[in-house]
Amino acid sequence: MTRADIVTVDIERKLHEKLVKEAKDNDVSLRKYVNELLLAEMQKNELLAKHIPKIEKISVDDDRVILKDNIKNRIAEIIIQKGELLCQLCNQKDCVHIGFVFSLPELAGLKVQNLH
Repeated sequence: MTRADIVTVDIERKLHEKLVKEAKDNDVSLRKYVNELLLAEMQKNELLAKHIPKIEKISVDDDRVILKDNIKNRIAEIIIQKGELLCQLCNQKDCVHIGFVFSLPELAGLKVQNLH
């Protein structure tokens, strides 16, 4: 990577301190950590932009997420079964509804094994 490939961005000091700590905790450079974090966020936003008109979040509970699939005109209930997410509409552990659930900030409160 050359200097021409790098840009500088101003961030608030408190955020910088948190990022430095997180990078250190993950044993990676700050540059790599921030780039990976931004890339992951951009990918999540692209997924949401692609599916938002098609899927809407209705509710999030401790053990389930309810979505409205506007393409199928059906309600998708995502439950935690044996520590993993399961879409009851598709009867799958890996479908577009599960992918949508993984992009929700509320997922942080759910206790699931197939988080990554």
